[in-house]
Amino acid sequence: MIFATEFSEKERIYTGVELRPHFLLSEMNLKGSGIGAFIGPCQVKTEHLVDWEDRLVNDHIQAKQMVHFIGEFFGASLGECVFAQRLLMATMAQEINLRLHANAKSISKADFVVREGDDLFIHGRKMSVSIVTSSPVSQLLHAGVNIDPAGAPVAAIGLKELGIPEVEWVHAVLKSFAEEWESIEWACTKVRPVM
Repeated sequence: MIFATEFSEKERIYTGVELRPHFLLSEMNLKGSGIGAFIGPCQVKTEHLVDWEDRLVNDHIQAKQMVHFIGEFFGASLGECVFAQRLLMATMAQEINLRLHANAKSISKADFVVREGDDLFIHGRKMSVSIVTSSPVSQLLHAGVNIDPAGAPVAAIGLKELGIPEVEWVHAVLKSFAEEWESIEWACTKVRPVM
């Protein structure tokens, strides 16, 4: 029931082609379902977008530096992977908010990261990108959270501006998500059937 996670210290660019089956196995030696993370620029051209809504308007994704999370889920449906995506985004927001307000004496609603669907926002600026898609053998997830959003095509903000150390934060996100995943699996196995 252990959910595999890994943070790679190797910086790499995310171009969209990394969202493929067995990326985690070939690049991070993660076996089975899991999430791997790394830091690097984001430069996804229109032809590499898997979101048709964005492709049809010739959109692109760009940021100077992001934390990238790539998930692969075997034996899951696309809908189940979307639930996992939303759980991951909620976990990210929680871990940012915990750090933003650890020593705050007064907090306004505007000072919280909020999740809207699969996106994170604070102060009316976007912090993240995220998508889920299918491969012939698994469901795939990418979520990127800005460290430095320079070059982003929308009003954006990053962890750096919020004063959040990205490496410590990514470890906390992976740990919290894995614990929640394992707790969900246990909740599914500990109950007796009713008839």
